[in-house]
Amino acid sequence: MKVMYMLVAILAFTSSLVSAYDPSPLQDFCVAVKEPSGVFVNGKFCKDPKQVKAEDFFLHVEPGNTNNPMNAQVTPVFVDQLPGLNTLGISLARIDFAQKGLNPPHTHPRGTEILIVLEGTLYVGFVSSNQDGNRLFTKVLNKGDVFVFPIGLIHFQLNVGYANAVAIAALSSQNPGTITIANALFKANPPISVDVLAKALQVDNKVIDDLQKSSWYDQN
Repeated sequence: MKVMYMLVAILAFTSSLVSAYDPSPLQDFCVAVKEPSGVFVNGKFCKDPKQVKAEDFFLHVEPGNTNNPMNAQVTPVFVDQLPGLNTLGISLARIDFAQKGLNPPHTHPRGTEILIVLEGTLYVGFVSSNQDGNRLFTKVLNKGDVFVFPIGLIHFQLNVGYANAVAIAALSSQNPGTITIANALFKANPPISVDVLAKALQVDNKVIDDLQKSSWYDQN
């Protein structure tokens, strides 16, 4: 009987892990379409397999425009940009940095990110959870270096070199989602109560009021 209980517990734990991530496909592909027709899988309707073409799996990515307050630009290649990614459990993004460009602190609630630097020098890091003491893990990366950001943790990338930088981020979900921390706090719709934020951040209400009135740039 103890063996049976142990087996049930292991199966329950395994199934909970599986359900936490993108489902494995049960067919060769399920190209996403916007029209509500056919089979609905992982939040998208599937294109008729007989109508699928090579173009459904192809996308050309141009360098991002870094002429913005962050001096950086993220160009996502998620399922909404590349329909052939549907059910495949992966995606990527190109990140372009001008000098001192910053991909500000953010999190991907549904995906782990692994980053490789193609050009330039980046200072990158992530912060662990409250239970781990909010430890900061950082590294300076150069061309060819790789760094991984665990799923759901706040992370960032800053260009600390003397030239432009380019990186590619691969993610373990077709739609990992992005939460830019500053935008979530100060540009929530409707706004988070000033009293809540002032107490949470231990500042005067006027500071929060000014921050909520500021123009926050979201490049994701």
